[in-house]
Amino acid sequence: MIVKKPLKNFILAIGWVISCCSPLYAAEQVINIFNWSGYMPDDVLMQFQAETGIKVNYSTYDNNETLYAKLKASPQVGYDIIVPSTYFIDRMRHQNMLQPIDKSKLSNFKNLNPELLNKSFDPENRYSVPFLWSATAITLNTKYWPKGSVKGWNDFWQSQYKDQLLLVDDTREVFSMALISLGYSPNDTDPNHIKQAFEKLKQLMPNIKVFNAEGEKSIYIDEDVTLGMGWSGDIYLAQQENPALEYIFPKEGFIIALDSMAIPFNAKHVENAYKFINFILRADIAKKISMQTGYATANLAGVKLMPKEIRENPIIYPDESILARGHFQSDAGASSTIYEKYFQLLKIGG
Repeated sequence: MIVKKPLKNFILAIGWVISCCSPLYAAEQVINIFNWSGYMPDDVLMQFQAETGIKVNYSTYDNNETLYAKLKASPQVGYDIIVPSTYFIDRMRHQNMLQPIDKSKLSNFKNLNPELLNKSFDPENRYSVPFLWSATAITLNTKYWPKGSVKGWNDFWQSQYKDQLLLVDDTREVFSMALISLGYSPNDTDPNHIKQAFEKLKQLMPNIKVFNAEGEKSIYIDEDVTLGMGWSGDIYLAQQENPALEYIFPKEGFIIALDSMAIPFNAKHVENAYKFINFILRADIAKKISMQTGYATANLAGVKLMPKEIRENPIIYPDESILARGHFQSDAGASSTIYEKYFQLLKIGG
């Protein structure tokens, strides 16, 4: 039957009203994602939207503290997917801020690397699904400093590096470096040890040029700094544009960051969250994300699809002898406020 134009327009108008105003329809067609900046290619979000018809509202943060503070201050903010690091998964699950993961809805969970599952911060992965992982190590520009001249964190305190260093703008990362250099665990909760790390970092301040978490890649490429901390994925990409950059895993030890997808307790579009997580767990999507962001994927099936030169790149996928020096971060509990207090004092010159 041919629908006459006025009637056809009326039907279209009614359809538009239903699509815009029906809570059920809206719930089925939207997902709100809060993720690290530089952690998700636009074309992946567009592909998910095209394949599912679910509109993606996407926003970013530059450190775990920002994510946590926002969810604490506004628990009804409405995010459906967040991507905290290990120690914040630990903290948030204990504070009932996350929903348990129903793995029966994740047919692609089997693609994950077993070596990155069932860690102490989330036994049996009840609340988190591993996404990307990286190391925090040393970046050195060999135009300015001889290759191999820096071997560990303690070298940062040498006077020749005055006003040369970039430190990532992340409380635990910075204090982990200081604690490791003092011979302590990066997960130390002893207030006296944290204070010692603060005092050691104060001695480093003349050498620090900038704290930065979002623009480190371009800062190293442009040679605005010549030495400092760096996240492996960013430095891998930076090295493509500036081959003078060397990436060094400190002899004293370093942090391994595993960022995982989680569903906040008050998520409003839970079924869409599962659809998104399962989409991200596809081997082809995991490969695409890893190769575009430069970060190592937790998806073993995705790794197997990558070119050999990526799978064997020591920046992205360091060998077991290097990884043996790495530490996963755990929640500092009540000591977290001590870390935060000292970090803010450090940055204001206190």
